[in-house]
Amino acid sequence: MRKRAVVLNTVICFGFFVVAMRLADIMILNHDRLYAKARMQQSKGEDVRVRRGVIFDRQGRELAVNLDLESLYCDPAEVNAPEKSALELSTFTGRSSGVMLAKLSSGGHFVWLERKLEPDTVRRIKDAKISGIGFVPDAKRVYPKGSVASQVLGFVNVDNKGIDGVELKYDKYLSTGGGKVVLTRDASGRTLSQGVSMESVGNNLVLTIDEWMQYTVEDELDRVMSESHARAATVIVMDPSTGEILAMANRPSFNPNSPAESKASERRNRAITDCYEPGSTFKIVIGTAALEEGIVSPGSKFDCSRGFIEIGRRIVHDDHRHGVLTFEEVIQKSSNVGSIMIGMKLGKDRIYKYARALGFGEKTGIDLPGEVSGLIRAPERWSGVSIGSVPIGQEVAVTPLQVLRAYCAVANGGFLVTPHVVSRIVSPDGHDLWTANYRSERVLSRKTAETFRDILKTVTEDGGTAKDAAVDGNNVAGKTGTAQMVDPATKRYSKDKYVSSFVGFVPADNPKIAMIVVVYEPKGQHYGGLVAAPVFKRIAEKALSYLEVPRDDGYKNTLVVAR
Repeated sequence: MRKRAVVLNTVICFGFFVVAMRLADIMILNHDRLYAKARMQQSKGEDVRVRRGVIFDRQGRELAVNLDLESLYCDPAEVNAPEKSALELSTFTGRSSGVMLAKLSSGGHFVWLERKLEPDTVRRIKDAKISGIGFVPDAKRVYPKGSVASQVLGFVNVDNKGIDGVELKYDKYLSTGGGKVVLTRDASGRTLSQGVSMESVGNNLVLTIDEWMQYTVEDELDRVMSESHARAATVIVMDPSTGEILAMANRPSFNPNSPAESKASERRNRAITDCYEPGSTFKIVIGTAALEEGIVSPGSKFDCSRGFIEIGRRIVHDDHRHGVLTFEEVIQKSSNVGSIMIGMKLGKDRIYKYARALGFGEKTGIDLPGEVSGLIRAPERWSGVSIGSVPIGQEVAVTPLQVLRAYCAVANGGFLVTPHVVSRIVSPDGHDLWTANYRSERVLSRKTAETFRDILKTVTEDGGTAKDAAVDGNNVAGKTGTAQMVDPATKRYSKDKYVSSFVGFVPADNPKIAMIVVVYEPKGQHYGGLVAAPVFKRIAEKALSYLEVPRDDGYKNTLVVAR
């Protein structure tokens, strides 16, 4: 008995010794390594979901918000009877049972089955009590106004990443970095507690866009598209003194709530991405340059009585034959012959200099993705007939925004402004993080700007090419453009495809809005004064009343508009 007791005691003591040595190894010698390993097994890093900031118009009206939905996932290892589950889920989600079965049978512990489900669908799936699936909150980006301002706003993908428009340009502000949080989990990998909120909130954007004005512009675009059977059309409304875009719209358009159902051509913001030959609206270059250089005065005379002018082997005609015209009348009546004569007085170097000064051939700097710079060739690359083409808006490529920006320089007294669509970035708690404060550059003297402004006023008066742009009670200054399009097949100017445009500002002597209307390939009437000018008139009348701008004659505008 004594011998067995000694053996038993020896075994017990040895056992305690082994345990003590193991504890020493765990707690002293390998403590740090084993502690780190335990933490890896017991905790899990999760990306913090980021709720995108809200996008507001200039009056605080919501243009892009978030809708609380739920997304469906599964742990394939926990799914029982995957064939039956796949068939059930396909009836709820609309996905094929084959697609669902492939996901339910895949490897790993987390697979998305369907993102951003409607509440009714979520309820039905939950009632089915299918094993191995679960739901997580997943905000969906929603545009409550539908297609209004769609090409300015842009859209996001299923992961709420900006794809186009301000959603893309300001993505890092709307969807700030959420980082990670550490979650505790049990031996089966189930989360025991979160401990912190699993969502961070992005910053909000306040646009310069006015929802009411945007809607009005789009309504008029639909009207001109219907009446003229045009291929496309663009309207931009801007504050000529600040560069704030009050409305920017294109047709065709799309609904950002379902961008996959649209064509690329419908999502394109033609106001900044599409170039065209501007025609007579480009005569602002030779007009302001000639005044600035002092080579003409409003009363300088040009003999346009032949109705055409020869430049090399090319003959350029006026649409209507004129007699002797003053410089003012050349602009008012949009004489090609007179404009080319002025261009020849200036010479190609000065024409190019002033075209660049007015912003042609370069991006405007607007805070939207996809803007193109247009094209105006350097003088050394001009051909022998370019001096007869460039002054009348041929052999150059511009965007609608570039043309409008140039006319704003006349409207505001000679300054080139930076167009923009975002005025403020606001933190979730309501503090301004950034406020728009763009510099403007003087490109014309005040005298030149005021003189050319007075000339542009005559364009909408009797004898001008844009009488249909005139607004009752307020003077309008502007210019028409009717440009032949180049036929891709023949590489020559088409005889039946035109770009019709009108650009102007109102009230002429104290401009509150500047606007350009561009209509591509209208059927029937194609002159800018007949197609685009009436659109300007209708929008301007409503906008002036909405903005409560006084009439030039002192009377109150009686046009009533809903706010």
